[in-house]
Amino acid sequence: MIKKEDFRIVFMGTPEFAVCILDKLVQDNYSIVGVITAPDKPAGRGQQINESAVKKYAVEKQLNILQPTNLKDETFINQLEDLRADLFIVVAFRMLPEVVWAMPPKGTINLHASLLPNYRGAAPINWAVINGDKETGVTSFFIEKEIDTGKIIERAKLSIGENETVGELHDRLMNLGAIVIESTVQKIMKGEAIGIEQLKLAEGELKIAPKIFKQDCKIDWNQNIDSIHNFIRGLSPYPAAWCSLKNSVKVEEKTFKVFLSEKTNTPSNDYTSLREEIDGIYFPCKDFYLKVTEIQMEGKRKMNFKEFSAGNNVSDWQIEH
Repeated sequence: MIKKEDFRIVFMGTPEFAVCILDKLVQDNYSIVGVITAPDKPAGRGQQINESAVKKYAVEKQLNILQPTNLKDETFINQLEDLRADLFIVVAFRMLPEVVWAMPPKGTINLHASLLPNYRGAAPINWAVINGDKETGVTSFFIEKEIDTGKIIERAKLSIGENETVGELHDRLMNLGAIVIESTVQKIMKGEAIGIEQLKLAEGELKIAPKIFKQDCKIDWNQNIDSIHNFIRGLSPYPAAWCSLKNSVKVEEKTFKVFLSEKTNTPSNDYTSLREEIDGIYFPCKDFYLKVTEIQMEGKRKMNFKEFSAGNNVSDWQIEH
């Protein structure tokens, strides 16, 4: 088997999810000869230059960094070739042109936060929770022309808690992903990575995971409690489910983000008014009241239900259907 120090790896990624996987490889003494990440860009009100989470980590670890704006740029391609990598690893990065992913002799692998072939797309963790799935996982696979369709090397499963938010699940999948990628690299080094066609693992109609936009995050209180609860936790903490509430006393309408909820067995007999209870703010769904424990009114900070109730008469607020 090839030794770790002789097996040259280029890692490509951008957000915190990718940092965890890169750190696992660095801590296990793999030879990371290059890190490819997004270019720095101005962000926020002050337009201060923002570096990706992967870049910050790579700088700290003194790794070789490349930040191409164009992945087909001849200079970048030449720089990649000069690294003489055996394997490329991609985690939460951009779609690669064939000239890049076909370059290394051992191929290019990707980690996807779902049990492929289900939830191909940009938001697999969110959609698994929104759809009320009981389990999900991560998949390592060889990159091919069509996005998220390559031959599967390894899959690992996790159960999803009834009240677990997408943020909590993200972190658990991130840690699981680090283990799976390390295991996958070992298989590739041993010549034991036998890819399996994705459709051989398909069961019924495939679920998809398209990108989620702000307008997709509005809560429909006319749905049943299961659907709304899953929707809220599937978007918490980001991009966050939201709704419009009307204040019947102040005659104003505000947008609220909802972050934490729990199901109740209390039938909803009023489809518009909120109720203040000792354990939360009760929102009426089609069938039962949903208990909300963390909320944010536009222009205000995020707060728990007790803080919100202290400064607001909850019963004054009504749902906009």
